Amino acid sequence: MDVNAAVAAAAAIAGVLTGVIAMLAFRWSERDQKRPTRTSLHTDPVLPPGVDTVLSVLRSSAVVLDEADAVVKASSAAYALGLVRGGKLSVDPMLKMARDTRRDGEIRQVELDLPRRGTGRGEALAVSARVAPLGSRLVLLLVEDLTEARRIEAVRRDFVANVSHELKTPVGALSLLSEAVMDASDDPEAVERFAGRMQIEATRLTNLVQELIDLSRVQNDDPLEDAEPVRVDELVAEAIDRCRHQAGTKQITMAASVGAPEGLDQGGGGRRAGGTADLHVWGNRGQLAAALGNLVENAVNYSPARTRVGIAARRVTAPGGDHIEVAVTDQGIGISEKDKERVFERFYRVDPARSRATGGTGLGLAIVKHVAASHGGEVTVWSSEGQGSTFTLRLPEAGAARDRAHQHPDLDDEAEASPYPSPYEPLPAPEVLP
Repeated sequence: MDVNAAVAAAAAIAGVLTGVIAMLAFRWSERDQKRPTRTSLHTDPVLPPGVDTVLSVLRSSAVVLDEADAVVKASSAAYALGLVRGGKLSVDPMLKMARDTRRDGEIRQVELDLPRRGTGRGEALAVSARVAPLGSRLVLLLVEDLTEARRIEAVRRDFVANVSHELKTPVGALSLLSEAVMDASDDPEAVERFAGRMQIEATRLTNLVQELIDLSRVQNDDPLEDAEPVRVDELVAEAIDRCRHQAGTKQITMAASVGAPEGLDQGGGGRRAGGTADLHVWGNRGQLAAALGNLVENAVNYSPARTRVGIAARRVTAPGGDHIEVAVTDQGIGISEKDKERVFERFYRVDPARSRATGGTGLGLAIVKHVAASHGGEVTVWSSEGQGSTFTLRLPEAGAARDRAHQHPDLDDEAEASPYPSPYEPLPAPEVLP
């Protein structure tokens, strides 16, 4: 009897112990399930309330990283820049910044040059990266693309440097010549010679300042605010009259194949060669006259003596409406292939020595490019060394341009893609009627 009681007591104790152990194990398991694991932190991250909305409206590229450097959130711009690949931040310097910020909580910022995706030319993207802690576990990376701002700043620096250089040349010459005049006060012939040189340099300085003003005006003003229909034959006549003296001095014949009023003398020995008199463009008359005048003046300045400059205008059909093409053809020195892409840059000269001899400032073609773009057109060049050049100014005809008066493209330091077929066959210089 005692033995049976002892066995029953032992069984009861064992049952109680088993129940206690099972209960403890259940509680332990339940607590373990409620406790966040390292894996759960990485597979189910949660952004603080409102962060997702804020990131979606930021202009900067945004990336949110968790404790394992995995990407929790990334904007489409971050993917476009190539910052995120395969769910990971692909830029090692930014990844190191994120880890340092996660460790000490400090905000960091750095500017980097990143290789541009999809190009083999070694071009780089300039970016500014800023890293900051986001809550207790996450890190926020904001990246801003500075490439365009850097390019604009470089253009501005080059422009200021070029202007400074171009202004110092005539100013320095005037200073030296004035000293020479003072020293030669008792030599009338020397004074007359130096005074003549001073007049040339003063004219060059005046032209440079005026073209700087003109370039600033065409870049900042909207020429279509005060636009009007402008007759092409009047623009051509004005351009020819502007260059009459230079052409006559070099015995250069100027021939125009656009209609002009009866009896108009084309200058330089040329006569009216007929054509259509009903061509009109829509725009600012002053700017259009300056642009065409620059083209004709360049043709005269870069042409040898006793040659010909032709000005031809015609109407062409193009998508969106008819266009007017005015081509200026010379028989000058021509332009090499490597210089064709740069002739419309400010202060760029194909032949600097010759440009200084002719009084060129290097701004004329830049003004033509901006005037054409602001009027919804373009200017192109065909040239062959030793065979001359043809500059073609294309502008929408008055009716089509008026319909798009407020839709012309904004200006850039880079040329817009041309909507016309390329290469453009130049118009032949018209024959001069006897």
